[in-house]
Amino acid sequence: MSDFMLNPRAFDEDVAQEPTRAGFGRGLKAAGEVNDAIVALCADLTESTQMHLFRDAFPKRFIEIGVAEQNLVTVAAGLARAGKIPFTSSYAAFSPGRNWEQIRTTAALNNQPVKIVGSHAGVSVGPDGATHQMLEDIALMRVLPNMVVVAPGDSIEAEKATRQIAENGQPSYLRLAREKTPIFSTQESPFEIGKAYVLRDGSDVTLLGTGTMTYQLLVAARILSEHGINAEVVHVPTIKPLDEETIIASVRKTGRAVTAEEAQIKGGFGGAVAELLSEQLPTPLKRIGMQDRFGESGAPNELLDHFGLTGAKMSETIKEFINQNAQYHQ
Repeated sequence: MSDFMLNPRAFDEDVAQEPTRAGFGRGLKAAGEVNDAIVALCADLTESTQMHLFRDAFPKRFIEIGVAEQNLVTVAAGLARAGKIPFTSSYAAFSPGRNWEQIRTTAALNNQPVKIVGSHAGVSVGPDGATHQMLEDIALMRVLPNMVVVAPGDSIEAEKATRQIAENGQPSYLRLAREKTPIFSTQESPFEIGKAYVLRDGSDVTLLGTGTMTYQLLVAARILSEHGINAEVVHVPTIKPLDEETIIASVRKTGRAVTAEEAQIKGGFGGAVAELLSEQLPTPLKRIGMQDRFGESGAPNELLDHFGLTGAKMSETIKEFINQNAQYHQ
């Protein structure tokens, strides 16, 4: 039975919505209030990434690097080596998109607690188009040794995740969205790095979501229930380290699995789950996300619908998958 406290108004038409980046901004400021070793560095996108809240509160602990993402993480790694806990922020298309080698060599290789915050990830960035719609970051970051990868589901969880990675002593990547998304958790909902959470109990299929796609899977599960399909929804905000125990337990029960991410399915979250199941519990698996292509320019909701990433569109995909794949039980 799920003990995750969902927002009781999560499915109301007027559900509260807020960008996950807003939760990050609050979380960083709160973390800075309790730990003066935390410093912040930005690549000329301070307001967009919501790092201005920290800058305004602690101006002497903030560094504006400018449009120089490779220098951004290199300076941060030096500060980490000197005993600081540096947070870096930019658009995910630029960090880790432009500076992955510096992240690899100066932060991950040396196991320095640099926190890379990639904002404006996914196709929901909208009209900025394919150049700014970072879809490959999950694959890029989860492959790095020592790196923690977190994609919070809503702004409340983003605030919790920020405060936790501030104290985890490891290089970490926090993936954030630009647009407002529904708040489905509460302040009382559990969050721990490395943990996945069952949000809805079911027996016919396991729906595994990360980031803001988890909410869309909750919507899909409600639609599927109208067709006699009892779907279990598991929220996986930590992509690395993956909560193998929770995922395996759910899939063992349902005998089928679907993943959803606003990113490339090849090498991304779906890839991580595919690796896990192929080694430990071979099971029919459907990966929903970007299918080896770039995004397009358009309104955020228009793009999610176009690429099949809304709850309604995913429910159709999941129904087809279920009709074609019997449950597998060892």
